[in-house]
Amino acid sequence: MASLTIARIDVYQVDLPYAGGVYHLSGGRSYTSFDATIVRITTNTGLEGWGESTPFGATYIASHARGVRAGIASLAPHLLGLDPRCVDRINEAMDAALVGHAHAKTALDVACWDVFGQSVGLPVCELLGGRTATAMPVISSIHVGEPAEMRQRGAEHRARGYLGHSVKVAGDDPAADAARITASLADRQPGEFFLVDANGGLTVETALRMLRLLPPRRGGTSCSRPPCATWREGVSLRRRTDVPIIFDELATNNVSVVQLVADDAAEGIGWKISKTGGLTRGRRQPDLCLAAGSTVSVQETTGSDLAFAAIVHLSPTVPERYLRCVLETRDMVALTTADGELEVRGGRISAPTGPVLGVTPRLEVLGEPVASYF
Repeated sequence: MASLTIARIDVYQVDLPYAGGVYHLSGGRSYTSFDATIVRITTNTGLEGWGESTPFGATYIASHARGVRAGIASLAPHLLGLDPRCVDRINEAMDAALVGHAHAKTALDVACWDVFGQSVGLPVCELLGGRTATAMPVISSIHVGEPAEMRQRGAEHRARGYLGHSVKVAGDDPAADAARITASLADRQPGEFFLVDANGGLTVETALRMLRLLPPRRGGTSCSRPPCATWREGVSLRRRTDVPIIFDELATNNVSVVQLVADDAAEGIGWKISKTGGLTRGRRQPDLCLAAGSTVSVQETTGSDLAFAAIVHLSPTVPERYLRCVLETRDMVALTTADGELEVRGGRISAPTGPVLGVTPRLEVLGEPVASYF
């Protein structure tokens, strides 16, 4: 194998305004923009790989944007001179330099896979195990609001071809949240599916009260990501309802997915790339889920075109039967950071056929690096 080493790492910071103005989440959390960190890895041969890590604010999970860049400052010097194609060795080097901080490792890991794909002339999805032949359904993210407003936002996404809808609830009042869900599902069409997303904002009691206030025919409804903040609460709710439960915030790494299977805690996971530290670690989670018969959705906390490209390459490695959906993160932000062949058609998307991630960053949008390591 010809010599290929990391010669330079550039770090960019970009503010991504939320496309809907204000994004409302359970617990009174709200966001108007997201702080993105984008990384470029340049090799000794001139190949460039790109990656992105954009936390969903600082109150979603234990990650935040300035922590991403601080983590990269600790990690980058340890990666210079290493072969970016040896992704497991890259991750070992990052772990030796910094314990945890998966969100900081994500952009570096994805950029290494981008270089890997270029070096062999293959799309990243083929390097990850090969794509399925099925275009993948995309899912919207409908933030908390009045029932009529949420119903309208669902209708707008339906008109754009979306097949899945993630309906946020506030966690403030079970009756109000039941009304939000009922309104959002009122126009449900054949083939559509809905996830009710509390983002850990419910107690077991409020979750049960909310579910019992829903109309009897609530087909397609799942409580996800999960409804409650702790593992014990999530398992407790799982034992008390016939509504499928999806773990997201609590499914943070391979160990937690193993525990999910052992505890029979949920029917599936929401698989966010930056929670696991990138594609190298993340690619193992579907195997664990498939062995247990659990479903998977491939997502990110949020992000622009580069984050979406990573999602689109990871998703087609999951067999169609077990893939619920992919999150269209670009729908959430009002800024384009890269161009490429990532077009959603009829509510579905396929991975690009060209080599690497299939996107070209807009350097005029990224601006000058905020940090460089060489």
